[in-house]
Amino acid sequence: MRSLRKTWPFHVMLLPAIIFLIIFSYIPMGGIIMAFQDYKPWLGIGGSGWIGLDNFRYLFEREDSVQVIWNTLIIAVLKMLFNLLVPFGFAILLNEIRQVGLQRSIQTLVYLPHFLSWVILGGILIDLLAADGFANRVLGMVGIDPIFFLGDNNWFRFTVIVSDVWKEFGYNTIIFLAALAGINPSLYEAAEMDGAGRWKQTLHITVPSLLPMVIVVGTLALGNVLNAGFDQIFNLYNPLVYEKGDIIDTFVYRTAILNGEMGFGTAIGLFKSVISMILILVSYRLAYKWAGYRIF
Repeated sequence: MRSLRKTWPFHVMLLPAIIFLIIFSYIPMGGIIMAFQDYKPWLGIGGSGWIGLDNFRYLFEREDSVQVIWNTLIIAVLKMLFNLLVPFGFAILLNEIRQVGLQRSIQTLVYLPHFLSWVILGGILIDLLAADGFANRVLGMVGIDPIFFLGDNNWFRFTVIVSDVWKEFGYNTIIFLAALAGINPSLYEAAEMDGAGRWKQTLHITVPSLLPMVIVVGTLALGNVLNAGFDQIFNLYNPLVYEKGDIIDTFVYRTAILNGEMGFGTAIGLFKSVISMILILVSYRLAYKWAGYRIF
């Protein structure tokens, strides 16, 4: 009680956020019941019949749902990998720029795409990557036939991954720049006195110093392995690329909202949430074991 008298203003500050979380995150969890029902909107949760685990069996029996799970894993894992490697390399390169003004200008330019929504970027990419868009005009100048980036299954995943990395790598670089700022300058001074050039300093000091942060970021990203980016896919995909571009979130949207299969859509969402929760717990454990990082 003595501690509460001192900290009650902070608890009051948290109250609106907690109420918001309860209303929009915890109360809707009651809808999970629909995953075990043959849900009919006009009957409601109370009147719809119980079918046990049939929706989950149907999930793995449908050919398109299995393909959607594979699509999600492939796109999400590749995004995680490149959103780790590209910011890591870019942070090292950016750290080598000695002109502060130039360094900050580059930082600003690469951070900007992160603050644009996929609704805006989706419209821009659709125009740029159209058959008669700027990208294909440039390819035509060098004798390459037009590529249907957003309408060809063989190119859609590539386009999604590259555009996501382009949008996010500048913002993700902040983590590694912060880690670089924490490296003891005396290590570089000692290496320079021993005759090590910039390349050897980077290889033997910078990279090993960043590895713990790479481990932390990589392991924590495991919790999002089934989140392949609904906003991006929804704004870029079309029926021509459902085979390789449809992910769990967009599949749930089509089955639950557009086709009215509420129970089946809820089952898919519950399956994804359970797997994600397990991966988050595992990733926290791995981050603590390998890098000594923990939140609780």
